[in-house]
Amino acid sequence: MSITIEPATELTPELTRAMRSLLWQLDFQLAESERPRLDEAQLARVLAAPNTALLIARTEAGQIVGTTTVVTFDTPGGRRAWIEDVVVDESARGQGVGEALTREAVRRAHEAGANHVDLTSAPYREAANRLYPRVGFERRVTNVYRLRLRH
Repeated sequence: MSITIEPATELTPELTRAMRSLLWQLDFQLAESERPRLDEAQLARVLAAPNTALLIARTEAGQIVGTTTVVTFDTPGGRRAWIEDVVVDESARGQGVGEALTREAVRRAHEAGANHVDLTSAPYREAANRLYPRVGFERRVTNVYRLRLRH
């Protein structure tokens, strides 16, 4: 499958539909109440965020079949990057889309001056957990903690 990876720059109904579908597939093992609720306002904030790139993978026919987000930010220890939500539509899995998205996110982080790039992946995402070491990521021995803030 021939795909192109590009940053999303404009909020469109097509992008909103594709992102809802992809995020649903990413978190399919979560209870419905735990799945993220993407709305146009949230997507607009992502597109407007200065150090955030929402990358999309398109087929030759223009269909969006994958996405990831890469964020760069500064800390006292240097510039860092974080990759979130690498997800490929089930119709395009196993065809290199996730790898292409991840490599482009890493390239952009490097270009932005990041010292390193972090990401997490749930253990049940077996293909993703095989992909990341192939791209050069090393598994870290760490704990990831989350505090849910209700608004």
